[in-house]
Amino acid sequence: MTNPPLDILLCAPRGFCAGVVRAIDAVEKALTLHGAPVYVRHEIVHNKYVVESLRRKGAVFVRELEEIPDGDAPVIFSAHGVPQSVPEAAAARNLFAIDATCPLVTKVHREAQVHHKRGRHIILIGHRGHPEVIGTMGQLPHGAVTLVETVDDIARLSVSDAQSLAFVTQTTLSVDDTQEMVETLKARFPAIVGPHKEDICYATTNRQGAVKKVAPLVDAMIVVGSPNSSNSQRLREVAEREGCPVVRLILRAEDIDWNLFGSIRRLGITAGASAPEILVEEIIDAFAERYAVSVESVSTADESVFFPLPRELREQAAE
Repeated sequence: MTNPPLDILLCAPRGFCAGVVRAIDAVEKALTLHGAPVYVRHEIVHNKYVVESLRRKGAVFVRELEEIPDGDAPVIFSAHGVPQSVPEAAAARNLFAIDATCPLVTKVHREAQVHHKRGRHIILIGHRGHPEVIGTMGQLPHGAVTLVETVDDIARLSVSDAQSLAFVTQTTLSVDDTQEMVETLKARFPAIVGPHKEDICYATTNRQGAVKKVAPLVDAMIVVGSPNSSNSQRLREVAEREGCPVVRLILRAEDIDWNLFGSIRRLGITAGASAPEILVEEIIDAFAERYAVSVESVSTADESVFFPLPRELREQAAE
């Protein structure tokens, strides 16, 4: 029997963003310069495949600094950012700390710090418990930032001075959901101050834009990424919102439930910002074993953003 035809529409852009590339490169450069072990606080990016690959090369992932023995081995902070207490604790122990926080997350930290210095209370739009949110809230004293996750949270907000408010957002949120929340904030607090340029990063915006174009055209959509990846979960939500009948977030080809894809003729594929392209290729190969596959790229934006390695590694490499 001949395999049934299947058109695959590949979203572009997809996969690694500049911040993720920088963070992974930071771990690999530290391993090259210092050898194993290199300690990494939390997952460097939210992708199990990437984490396991770096672990095999000599990276040791820890939850907290207390797990790291004294010595001169580097410790790298993840792309999601950390509270100020973390680098302070590293300095107190004379650990060689390398900050791989995405520069676009650092931008949000600095915005929050400036607003605080100007006497404003900060409203943070984000997801409770996400490392980026913990890091952003940890830039300022306890009580200086209020987290809101939904429009209902905004309706319940109680503030002491509506004339001295500012808002920032997590960088990996749904563009549409965040716009609704920002509009709700501005309607309730007309004097609230926002960022000069929106906090949701270019990669999040571009990947969601590509999904919006492809999702209505296909019978099913696969988002390649980890369940704990915020930007990957938002891509899944965007595809569902655009009316795609079958949408699944999966990490590897082995996770595909083939019962869901039996009669499809058009499949969309995208990947979260922390998912490597090799996993996309693996999934396409798996479909090619069962279907007569043709692949077409659907591009909605060009990306040329590049972030240099953290300063500590650049200086060492120069030496």
